[in-house]
Amino acid sequence: MQSGLYVSLSSQMALERRLTTIADNMANLNTVGFRSTEVKFDEVLSKTQNDINAKIAFVNQGNDYLSTKNGELAQTGNALDFAIKGDAWFAIDTPAGQVLTRDGRFTMKETGELVSVRGYPVLDAGGAPIQLNRAGGVPAVGADGKIIQDDRQVATIGLFTADINKGFVRYDNSGVSMVDEPQPVVDNPEVSIMQGYLENSNVNGIGEMTQLIQVNRAFESISSLMRDSETSLSDAIKVLGGSS
Repeated sequence: MQSGLYVSLSSQMALERRLTTIADNMANLNTVGFRSTEVKFDEVLSKTQNDINAKIAFVNQGNDYLSTKNGELAQTGNALDFAIKGDAWFAIDTPAGQVLTRDGRFTMKETGELVSVRGYPVLDAGGAPIQLNRAGGVPAVGADGKIIQDDRQVATIGLFTADINKGFVRYDNSGVSMVDEPQPVVDNPEVSIMQGYLENSNVNGIGEMTQLIQVNRAFESISSLMRDSETSLSDAIKVLGGSS
């Protein structure tokens, strides 16, 4: 098979990977705290057997990474809605272990435990579930995450960071499980909590639609090129076979 077909095939595999991430991003356009997935592709060079100086460039399958761009903040006025300003995450305790999320839609159970919208316990900086007084007053949360109820501090909402470049797995829409061990944020003035706000998805709908059109056109163009190449190869074989 011609090397050009291999190159075209590698491009199609990369484009298919990008189509998958675009579809996932578009599906979560309205998911609170969702961070879009991008893909980084690298060029792979392969030397031909006949000429050590000739190099053929392929595209690898790509590596996913999360966009660190913050979504827009929406004021809700709900005392148990929270948004994060800066590069940090809330932590929740799930059946899959500790999961990080930017979705701050919390509620209080009858037992006073602070839980996520899916009912998972919200963790403090030490990794323990946050317990509030169900019979107490409305909790007030400062920018540093300290929760005040009845004029006394009862807990602190934990904020965490992790190296996303080491790998991650999506969990329950806006949640992510990190390969790197999450570390609590300590005395970082660039990170704070806003009570009564939620962070919208950071997906740019118009931008994703534009990329979707571009990727589809590129995929169709490569498919057409592969068909033309196969036709030329078939015609060449017929001509050479007939001349022998």
